[in-house]
Amino acid sequence: QVQLVESGGGLVQPGGSLRLSCAASGSIFSGTVMGWYRQAPGKQRELVARIFGTDSTNVAASVKGRFTISRDNAKNTVYLQMNNLKLEDSAVYFCYAATSSLNYWGQGTQVTVSS
Repeated sequence: QVQLVESGGGLVQPGGSLRLSCAASGSIFSGTVMGWYRQAPGKQRELVARIFGTDSTNVAASVKGRFTISRDNAKNTVYLQMNNLKLEDSAVYFCYAATSSLNYWGQGTQVTVSS
């Protein structure tokens, strides 16, 4: 069983920054693929970034150069550093973990970019 708890969302102005955290408990190992998806109203959930192992990452083209994913295996926590936020980044951000048996999801955290 895996539990994922996100934090760090909120309201920010365009150009601002936020850091999301995802604290994992249960059968999570340093090699478990973890990442972030987001879903805006009326849109499909989309992959934002994921991390394989400790430092191999994929980042969506729409956020490349602005968002960085990282993990602290000692704390079983994955982070999403979001810089230069844009209006279109507003969404609910979900943390996920892909184990060998199941994919797990957090409850989501709201990010709103507004002036």
